Amino acid sequence: MARRLRPGQLMLNEIHEQPLVLERVWREEGGAVRALARRLRAQRPRAVVLAARGTSDNAALYGRYLIETHLRIPASLAAPSVVTLYGVRVKLRGMVVIGLSQSGRSPDIVRVIESARDAGATTVAITNDPRAPLARAADEVLVLHAGAERSVAATKTYTAQLMLLSLLVAHTAGNSRLIRAHEALPEAVARALQTAPAVADAAALLQRARECLVTSRGYNFATALEAALKLKESSRVVAEALSSADLLHGPIAVVERDFPVIVVAPPGRALGHLWGVLRRLVRRRARTIVLSSAARLLAPATVPVRLPDVAEEALSPHVYIVPLQLLAHHTARLRGLDPDHPQGLRKVTRVL
Repeated sequence: MARRLRPGQLMLNEIHEQPLVLERVWREEGGAVRALARRLRAQRPRAVVLAARGTSDNAALYGRYLIETHLRIPASLAAPSVVTLYGVRVKLRGMVVIGLSQSGRSPDIVRVIESARDAGATTVAITNDPRAPLARAADEVLVLHAGAERSVAATKTYTAQLMLLSLLVAHTAGNSRLIRAHEALPEAVARALQTAPAVADAAALLQRARECLVTSRGYNFATALEAALKLKESSRVVAEALSSADLLHGPIAVVERDFPVIVVAPPGRALGHLWGVLRRLVRRRARTIVLSSAARLLAPATVPVRLPDVAEEALSPHVYIVPLQLLAHHTARLRGLDPDHPQGLRKVTRVL
């Protein structure tokens, strides 16, 4: 007789699988990534459009930052309703359109890829199932190699999507340093899993919170968005993600004494700005959970979560999301919830 799993055990298991998943992506999909990168270098697309929903949409936002900073071409996020509700065929000839869906079965993303291909774009599917409708609709397919993801909350498929996007951009840009830096990611993610004691303290801070803010900037704005999504769907915390730049344009007014704010602050171009934001939050007596490897950022935090150093800022989202996934899990369990089966949610959302 099969042993009954504890609530949240699937999500926790899949969070801990991520170092092995990233190793598999590096080992199994490297050839396909290099071949696609050669095609893109030859094609020299004038722009890239990324189509996704939910967690995959947060990965797509990371891809946008990565493409624009390393390939220096415009990138945008598709609005699937333009195709599915309004029936418009967007002029995409000469562009690349990337559809991201862990299941490959999101009808609206499949439709966007089909429409883009008909419009003359080069289309790419990034999915965990190479036989899914999304894979069949696209010219090229990159596979996540994450294995079955049984928890409703996506974790290992998210970091696999980040890995494929960063590898693809690194190879297309011919950036050998960034390519080599991927080899260290499985170990960095394994070390990020060791933040569990600090994450437990952070979960205790959020246990009775009704709402919180999550903030970062640059590559890790996607991390803030994904963390907020995980907290909402798993823990029922009304978590809002804001770029730290946008936070200062008014929303910081909601931060009063003891208001919880999560700050994602890896070393890099945004660190100085995030230090200034954190100082303002501390002056407002916010209760801060700070993720960083920089001692200066960790010192004033209510709950500091020390992360390992990541050689390239562009790869820090792969590592910094891990303790936030653990935070969503632990907070849900403290609140008596089962993050494997959030109320009213299913693994595959079918929207047109």
